[in-house]
Amino acid sequence: MPARDRTPIPLTVIHHKDLELDGDNPAVLTGYGSHGFIDLPEFRPEMLAWYERGGVYAVAHLRGGGAYGREWHEAGRGARKEATITDFIDCAEHLIALGYTRPGRLAAEGASSGGIPTGGALVRRPDLWAAMAIQVPTVNATRNEFTESGPINVPEFGSVTTEEGLRALLIIDAYLRVRDGVPYPAVLLTTGLRDARVPPWQPAKLAARLQAATASGRPVLMRVEENGGHGAGSTRDQEQALLADVLAFILHASDGS
Repeated sequence: MPARDRTPIPLTVIHHKDLELDGDNPAVLTGYGSHGFIDLPEFRPEMLAWYERGGVYAVAHLRGGGAYGREWHEAGRGARKEATITDFIDCAEHLIALGYTRPGRLAAEGASSGGIPTGGALVRRPDLWAAMAIQVPTVNATRNEFTESGPINVPEFGSVTTEEGLRALLIIDAYLRVRDGVPYPAVLLTTGLRDARVPPWQPAKLAARLQAATASGRPVLMRVEENGGHGAGSTRDQEQALLADVLAFILHASDGS
């Protein structure tokens, strides 16, 4: 998939083999794009119910991840983090252009540092999405350094103690980019009260800000797992309940309106 600067971005698209490219399919685009993480293409059997309902699931292998090694990571790190977000937006527009879906049926999903491309796309292009499901996310990056796990992320994202670091953090701080009176899509934010990596106040701040700012009338919800953390270590029941809530929220919001 060609990004706006013509860099080829890998994009994995999974759907039922009989899917019609009529521009009216519910679709979920996900991405991570940080820490050099390699999000290999895979078939997730738990998404079978989504595919059976005509759903499309796409994974954007963004700059900042590790799809093409160290250089790919560096291309979306620190002051270059804008590329992670614009790659995600460009992948969404590509899905629409090819007839997989349209803005009224397109949702985004991301977790943890995946809150950077999803949150960034939410506040830059709210018109592009029917729904956003952002799980345990980093969305208030300028305050992240002062959390328990914040200092270990300084090499990746930057520090507010330097001008360069602050500029880099302002790129990825979705909370600070929310504007009053903008018609934002439906948004579901999730957290676990025992999350030691991204504390619950991060998604809670964004939820409250969006609720006060949005002019669309669409819901902005906060899902709290009382006995949950950052995802790792969740029980099977917790994982299945979360997935069911996310997909139900997305499907309801992406009803074609």
